[in-house]
Amino acid sequence: MTLALVHSRALAGVAAPPVTVEVHVANGLPAFSLVGLPEAEVRESRERVRAALLTSGYDFPARRITVNLAPADLPKDSGRFDLPIAVGLLAASGQLPTKGLDQVELAGELSLSGELRPVRGGLSMALAARDAGRALVLPAASAAEGVLAPGSAVLAAGTLAAVCAHLTGQASLAPPAVAPAPLPAYPDLADVKGQAAARRALEIAAAGAHALLLVGPPGTGKSMLAARLQGILPPLDEDEALESAALLSAAGLFDPAAFGRRVQRSPHHSASAPALVGGGNDARPGEISLAHAGVLFLDELPKF
Repeated sequence: MTLALVHSRALAGVAAPPVTVEVHVANGLPAFSLVGLPEAEVRESRERVRAALLTSGYDFPARRITVNLAPADLPKDSGRFDLPIAVGLLAASGQLPTKGLDQVELAGELSLSGELRPVRGGLSMALAARDAGRALVLPAASAAEGVLAPGSAVLAAGTLAAVCAHLTGQASLAPPAVAPAPLPAYPDLADVKGQAAARRALEIAAAGAHALLLVGPPGTGKSMLAARLQGILPPLDEDEALESAALLSAAGLFDPAAFGRRVQRSPHHSASAPALVGGGNDARPGEISLAHAGVLFLDELPKF
């Protein structure tokens, strides 16, 4: 077969829109064209895919190769499309069967040795793949966060060869093991001696989800009190935990061991507007979004 279609996901904020990787292998002078609004790191995947295929024991076809990342009007960034491009190239050149490719989604960055490196947004991609009714193959480090999505079918892979063995039925990929989440260890409000009025203000703010302004001279314990606010907030419910984890995952800051823990973000007063509210050329969540369901601590507020 000279044409293969592989499903994958882009990352737009915390959303994971679907991307179809179309690979066509035709006769003609050897060439590798990559279209579909790819950014620089995606265009560089041509060399990573070439080396990964050869070091994994597969042939790189010396033919005219065209890869289209559809839809064409959606910007594509990062190395997450290395794995679907490699698998699509193998399927289009007849080295892999195309049967079953429509039931799985692939994402992962390839090293030159064929090993898979983690990508951002594993949890967002897992939630979107679950809603689409497909299994999702991710690098092992990213699968550890993707498996936190309830009802998702996430498979962990370490190498390109392992993914190909799974698709050919020679060996099956397994979901990553889910370790029980430890109880969150927050700074304890009991460490604060005295400050009855400030402690009472913290309790009221935590009970009603209010904003809190602490005013006083340096050294009176304002930062110490603020650091203990997250410890007296009620536990996160499942939806809040998933929303917070998806935002952190989109920024590449999520630690699966901290799932269910309320975050506290403390940006410096010199932080730029995009760093605080998000956006920029490579749109990512800002500090305000990263503090979702947690605490945003603006120390030295008048300097912001």
